[in-house]
Amino acid sequence: INLSTFDKPLRKLTFADLLEATNNFHHDSLIGSGGFGDVYKAQLKDGSVVAIKKLIHVSGQGDREFTAEMETIGKIKHRNLVPLLGYCKVGEERLLVYEYMKYGSLDDVLHDQKKGGVNLDWPARRKIAVGAARGLAFLHHSCIPHIIHRDMKSSNVLLDENLEARVSDFGMARLMSAMDTHLSVSTLAGTPGYVPPEYYQSFRCSTKGDVYSFGVVLLELLTGRQPTDSSDFGDNNLVGWVKQHAKLKISDVFDPALKTKDQPGLEMELLQHLRIACQCLDDRPWRRPTMLQVMAMFKELHVGGGNGGRGSTELDGSFCSVDTSIKEAPENK
Repeated sequence: INLSTFDKPLRKLTFADLLEATNNFHHDSLIGSGGFGDVYKAQLKDGSVVAIKKLIHVSGQGDREFTAEMETIGKIKHRNLVPLLGYCKVGEERLLVYEYMKYGSLDDVLHDQKKGGVNLDWPARRKIAVGAARGLAFLHHSCIPHIIHRDMKSSNVLLDENLEARVSDFGMARLMSAMDTHLSVSTLAGTPGYVPPEYYQSFRCSTKGDVYSFGVVLLELLTGRQPTDSSDFGDNNLVGWVKQHAKLKISDVFDPALKTKDQPGLEMELLQHLRIACQCLDDRPWRRPTMLQVMAMFKELHVGGGNGGRGSTELDGSFCSVDTSIKEAPENK
């Protein structure tokens, strides 16, 4: 059974090749698990390394939808997206073949030192934030039709050999929805800690929902904390915890690993990036910026050497004061 591919080097791959490369999908080859299936690292006969996502068991009735979605996703190429190299259908099995990312997920690198083994200083984290934003902006604004990720989170931001951010799993929620599987709404609408408040009232996903989830990822980069389950949060999550600190001493939220004495302008720069995160995390979707506007804010900060315009460095009790030099997103009705 041949693999349908989008790049010529993989054209001769078969299902048997993928079985052999993963040792029959042996546990030792497993590098990740998620709501949509397991991911295996596989070395092909030509020496190249790929990641194979084995989808959770799906009913055969979605064949046409699966093929259509794969053909769409396979054509999407961008430096900050994980490229889909090919896919395979065998009976009930659905396999997706992706380019392998050396450093795995941002979630692992940031929160699991055993898995990650990389220390991310602020310039590296800033680069990851900008790369992830660029990838999302491409999905939202450059793809026709526009693609809503629906499950933006740090475990879906992968890092290549240059620690460049690559957004993964875009299109997966829509694929599963199209194939009519019995996934829970929570799987289709995001991951706890990243889900925007409006998703609890309506199950309609939007680009502004992705913007909220990106804001949570940016908070992770700034604080070094996971979105849920910290003993410090009490009944809160990361967003609520940062909101509480905004009324006290906001600089206490930053990751202690980032604070070094030989970088006098660092705290100002962290505050400016926190302000961007705050705008993304506005409870009102229409007040959030678009991802293109987020990119423009990042650019303004970096061009301005981290000064980010005229705005105050203080963050007020309404969560975060908005820098007056950054234009607000227009209201979408």
